[in-house]
Amino acid sequence: MSIDVRPADVYEDVRAVIGPKSPTSNVCFCLSYRIPSKLNNALRGPARGAYVEELCQATPAPGVLAYDGDTPVGWAAIAPRAATTFARNRKIPQVDDLPVWSLWCIRVRPGHRGQGISHALIAGAVEFARENGAPVVEAYPLDNGDSKVDLTMAYAGIRKNFEHAGFTKSADTTSTLAGHPRILMRLDLR
Repeated sequence: MSIDVRPADVYEDVRAVIGPKSPTSNVCFCLSYRIPSKLNNALRGPARGAYVEELCQATPAPGVLAYDGDTPVGWAAIAPRAATTFARNRKIPQVDDLPVWSLWCIRVRPGHRGQGISHALIAGAVEFARENGAPVVEAYPLDNGDSKVDLTMAYAGIRKNFEHAGFTKSADTTSTLAGHPRILMRLDLR
């Protein structure tokens, strides 16, 4: 299997990986950290998909997709931190004033897990940020040690996968997810 990671600029492919089965559902659609809470709560059903479709048409795209041939099999959300809720997050500190990019969600479709796709997504997201001028990429993964992580909450990624990609721990956070602490990890692209 050869995985190709590309900008997430095809809405139907994004929807296939992170969208709801029913267009009237109110699932995350990877908007909860991207947009202010008030807007996130106001977007219901098809309005969520329409918002994501607009994001896919913007430059830069809202993230990257991993493909196995023509089939989208994974997603990573990445954007300038200043354009996300991480810019104002009280639980995840800002290390400095650099215009860093945040990588906050990694999703691999069922049936495709355990094949290294999350590693390809992290590498592809880093390259996407580099191509768009990011000096540093931050992530906020779970510091779970050897403990199992509920797949629903594994979207934040896990520390060892980011270490494998060259990220290093920069700070502790007061954020937890699924009972695991989250840490701030960074990769300097300069």
